[in-house]
Amino acid sequence: MKFMKLGSKPDLFQSEGSSVRFVSSELVTDVVVVVAGVKFYLHKFPLLSKSYRLQRLILQAGSDGTDEISLPDIPGGPMAFEMCAKFCYGMIVTLSAYNVVAARCAAEYLEMTEEVEKGNLIYKIEVFLNSSVLRSWKDSIVVLQSTKPLVPWSEELKIIGRCIDSIALKTSVDPSNVRWSYTYNKKLTASDHISEFQPKIHSVPRDWWVDDLNELDIDLYKRVMAVIKSRGSMSSDLIMEALKAYAMRWLPDSYDSLASEESMRRSKSLVETIICLLPTDNGSGFSCRFLLKLLKVVILVDAGEFLKEELMNRISKQLDKAPVKDLLIPSTQSGDTTYDVELVQSLVRRFMMKETGSRDGSYAECENRAGGLILGHVSLVSVGRLIDCYLVEIGSDPNLLLSSFVDLAQLLPDVARPTHDGLYTAIDIFLKEHPDLTKGEKKKICSLMDVKKLTPEACIHAAQNEQLPLRTVVQVLFFEQVRAAKSANGNSGSTRLTGEIEEDWAAAPTSSEHSNNTNKPLEKQLRSLKVEEDELRKREAKTSNSKENKSRGSGLLLPSRSRRIIDKFWVMGKLQNGENNRSSETSGSSQSPPASANPAAEAARTVKCSGSSSRQRRHSVS
Repeated sequence: MKFMKLGSKPDLFQSEGSSVRFVSSELVTDVVVVVAGVKFYLHKFPLLSKSYRLQRLILQAGSDGTDEISLPDIPGGPMAFEMCAKFCYGMIVTLSAYNVVAARCAAEYLEMTEEVEKGNLIYKIEVFLNSSVLRSWKDSIVVLQSTKPLVPWSEELKIIGRCIDSIALKTSVDPSNVRWSYTYNKKLTASDHISEFQPKIHSVPRDWWVDDLNELDIDLYKRVMAVIKSRGSMSSDLIMEALKAYAMRWLPDSYDSLASEESMRRSKSLVETIICLLPTDNGSGFSCRFLLKLLKVVILVDAGEFLKEELMNRISKQLDKAPVKDLLIPSTQSGDTTYDVELVQSLVRRFMMKETGSRDGSYAECENRAGGLILGHVSLVSVGRLIDCYLVEIGSDPNLLLSSFVDLAQLLPDVARPTHDGLYTAIDIFLKEHPDLTKGEKKKICSLMDVKKLTPEACIHAAQNEQLPLRTVVQVLFFEQVRAAKSANGNSGSTRLTGEIEEDWAAAPTSSEHSNNTNKPLEKQLRSLKVEEDELRKREAKTSNSKENKSRGSGLLLPSRSRRIIDKFWVMGKLQNGENNRSSETSGSSQSPPASANPAAEAARTVKCSGSSSRQRRHSVS
């Protein structure tokens, strides 16, 4: 901090209460100067020798027969006038970055110019500003801050402009040439915690100036950053770093604090300024998390559709980098969902427009899989994972409509979800929180999920999930058996089996599970499955007679509960198709499960032992 002392006489100003100031002297005071309710009892001669305005006012007061004059509009108030009065008396006045603006504006008001006396107060303050204050980084910032209550005068005297130019010039200096003091509040990295015996090399970081500018008022900050950008010497990532630091410094941590009108006004001005200063290029400094935080504030303070659209366009370009918690933007409509789902839908649509545009709308050419990801679609897979996590978060909202859930899930193509575990979790949560869904609505939401893309762990959970429709459970069990057969038969045989059965299943009608059209393809699929199981048993019997091999072969089959569910559909399908016991016997034991002599009794026994109990015992393990 730079200082400048003016005068040499001791300070003789004294107070009498809070509204009276006087000079302790043997001479009787002969003039009273009133400044903002404070009366200064002074002597005419020292004042007349330095101030042209006081000369006129004292002369006019004498002609009116009074010794009192008033200065109601002097900038800086009583404090600034007292500094000027002390200078007139030759008393010691200490100037610093904190009071130099007030003293300069008051001296201008009192017309303490060189025409009145050489080496007057205005001249001395200008020398101090130009030779010391504006050459100091921190002093320039302090002076700029102190201009806020003196904007008309400091603007006219070009103090604000000179401070801004000084600050902008210093930010563009090569960090290796920085020799002045600055604030740097960044947390220490791991490399900074190396053994204390190792010498540390202190280097100036590229963003050394960011923290000091955070203390500026929003209007002054905007002007400083505008000049820094206009100089063209600052990279976009550094400008973004500065904007992020300022926004995080002043944006409220809790949106409950936006309840007051003043906080709403300030936050609105802040986001408008930050968005206005955002670089136009897509530099590395852009942070999706930072932009989402700005978007939340824009929506909550109702900053306008233009700013909202600007941010949404920027966010959609890097939606794959967004954390799911930052997408949980509260809904502003009363009685609606907890979070703004339509906003996220709009972001996904914009992302897909950009994604399909860059790939000419085709995804089929890049569906080669490697390590669980689809080559060429890493960002798309990331967004798929993000949206599934978002659906998990919003699925527990009882006000969330089924159409909103389905529409958001369907915005992404199949290649965005290499596995459907996340989507299944979201569906499971939604079904639990919405128990009043009809069968048709449950079927609709479960149709989003491809059971062939569920992991074995998810299949185990789904097979015992009471919320899922029975048809979905059967699909899960069916493809788990296919997966077991595939692992047992090897790649060549199992590929043929899986392909044929999946084609049959895809061709199955989507009507009620108990219709003839549904049971026919199901019977065909189960018959093929039984053939494969019997063949597997025969191979195991020929290759090994030990208990270990037998138990290993039987371990590949479905658990008894799952087998009973399939057996139930097998018998019911045969009854509804009018098949008798004789025709089932002639079809070959390898093509159908063992049946009793009475099909009706067999069906009744199966329904009683398996149909009624298996659904009751199914439970969710989530």
